[in-house]
Amino acid sequence: MSIAKEILKELWNTEMRYKGMRVNIFGIPSFKKYPPRSVRTTIDRLKKKNLIEKELSGIVLSKRGKEYVKTKIDSLKEFDKPQNISKDKNLLLMFDVPTERKAEREWLRWHLKKFNYTMVQKSVWVGPFPLPKEFKEYLEKIKLSKCIKTFKLAKSYVIK
Repeated sequence: MSIAKEILKELWNTEMRYKGMRVNIFGIPSFKKYPPRSVRTTIDRLKKKNLIEKELSGIVLSKRGKEYVKTKIDSLKEFDKPQNISKDKNLLLMFDVPTERKAEREWLRWHLKKFNYTMVQKSVWVGPFPLPKEFKEYLEKIKLSKCIKTFKLAKSYVIK
C-alpha cells in the first residue's frame, strides 16, 4: 500500500487526535515507518489535490477526499476463486484500462491471476471460460467492462 493510501485510510478510520494529528487507538500514526519528509511531501500533494484540509484541529479529509476514499473502497471489491475452474485456457481476454484508473487495472490483473489466467502480455491474458458471472456484473458496475474484450478460442491455449 502506498503512503498516500495509508494516510487517507488512517484519516478515514480514526477520530482520536494527538497534537493536532489524528492517531490510531494507541495514539500513534500508522505511517511512522516513513521518513517525516515523505509524509510532509505526501500531505502537501494530497492538499493540492483537495483530498485533505489543514484545520486548526489538525488534518482532516475534505468532502472530495471522503468521496475518493469511498470510491476506492467500493471499487476494489474482492472476489473468491471460482469453484471447479477448468484447466483449459480457452478464453482470450484483452484490456485497455486508462492510466488514471491504474488501481482498477492492478485489481483486474490480480483477479485474473486468482482465476487461473495466464499473462501473454501485460494486457492480454488467457484463461478458463467463462469469467464468473458476479465478476462480470461488477465490471459493468464500475464501468470497466467497456475496457475489456473477450474471445472464445477454438482450441485451448498451450503454454510453451
